[in-house]
Amino acid sequence: MSQAQRRYLLLEQGFNFLLNAAIAWLMFRGADVVPLWGQQSIAGDTIGTSVILPFLTCLIATRLVRGHVRSGKVAPLGWSRDTQPWIGWLPRGTLARGLALGGAGLLVFAPPVLLAHVALGVTNLDLGRFVVFKASFAAAEALVVTPLVALWAIVEGPAAPGAAVRAAG
Repeated sequence: MSQAQRRYLLLEQGFNFLLNAAIAWLMFRGADVVPLWGQQSIAGDTIGTSVILPFLTCLIATRLVRGHVRSGKVAPLGWSRDTQPWIGWLPRGTLARGLALGGAGLLVFAPPVLLAHVALGVTNLDLGRFVVFKASFAAAEALVVTPLVALWAIVEGPAAPGAAVRAAG
């Protein structure tokens, strides 16, 4: 993988911190503190973010990345499920892949974060700290999820015009 491809996967996909800070503030702006448990809580938001972020990232980023491959902004990798079997653990369709990633996010991200809150004795966070927590959590999750989504989109997306000629030459 080239330096430009690595940069694209890691840097150009990283707007989740600011987006999720804004979401947290908009959703909880009337609260002085956000409780760990309850209907509108740290746990509820963490679980929701764990599922929704990978799902929406898959739906949105797949389309964007495939467009970048088609336009030549990002070079195709020339990989396939045959040459790289590890790619095959996710479904081929974008919607099915988004659902699988959302389920995986629920299992992988939410439990350790909520267990850490419990172990640290966190029962609530003031609004400012919650906004920073949610933004940081979402950015960390996106740092793992977005490059994977982009990678699958590059691998399975349509080749850029002339890509076969460039690869052969």
